[in-house]
Amino acid sequence: MAMILSDVGIPDSKLAREVTELVRDTASPLLFHHSSRVYYFGALAGKHRGLKFDPELLYTGAMFHDMGLTPQHSSANERFEVDGANAARDFLLTHGIAQSDIDTVWTAIALHTTPGIPQHMHPVVALVTAGVEMDVLGLTYPEYSDAEREAVVHANPRTENFKEDIVQAFYDGIKHKPGTTFGNVKADVLADKDPHFHRGNFCSVIRASRWTA
Repeated sequence: MAMILSDVGIPDSKLAREVTELVRDTASPLLFHHSSRVYYFGALAGKHRGLKFDPELLYTGAMFHDMGLTPQHSSANERFEVDGANAARDFLLTHGIAQSDIDTVWTAIALHTTPGIPQHMHPVVALVTAGVEMDVLGLTYPEYSDAEREAVVHANPRTENFKEDIVQAFYDGIKHKPGTTFGNVKADVLADKDPHFHRGNFCSVIRASRWTA
C-alpha cells in the first residue's frame, strides 16, 4: 500500500516500480514491509534534516538493503550487506544508472549496519541507515510525529512480534557464514541465537598474526 506523507512517497517511476516488484517477489513479507518502512523513515528523516536526496536512489538502497538475507542473493563468504549491495548494483547496471549513483547505493547498503559513519556521508548513505536505525532500533523515535509513525506502519504493518521476527530473519540469513560477522553488529544476532557461536576477538586476531613483534 503506497502513501504520500509530508511530501514523501514512493517515486512514480519505472525504476521504482521494478524495484518494488523484484523485492516483493524475492524477499519475505516481513523483509519487504521492513524495507518499505526503512524508505519512508529515511525519507522523512531527510525532510526533517533538510537534506537533498534522490528518492529513486534512496528507495533502491532501502528496498535492497536486506536482499543479502534472501537465499537467492546470499553468498557463501561475503557479508550479507555486501551481497545486498551487489544485488542492487547488478540491478541498477541493467537500467543504465550512472556509475557514481550505483556506487552511492552500493555504499549505503554495505554500511547500513556500521554505526557512526553513514551519517557523515552522502545523504542517501546517511538516510538508508537512518531508516534502519528507526525501524529496527527506534534510536530516533522522537524525531517522528505520532501521525508519521502511525501512517508508515499502517501502510507497511509490523508483525505482532516484529522484534523477535526480525532477529530470527537476520539469523536465518547469516547462520551459514558466521565468520562474516567479525567486527559487526550481526555477531550479536548469532550470539543471541546460537549457544555454540564463538565471537571473533579483535585482540586475539592481532596476537595470532604472523608478525613476531
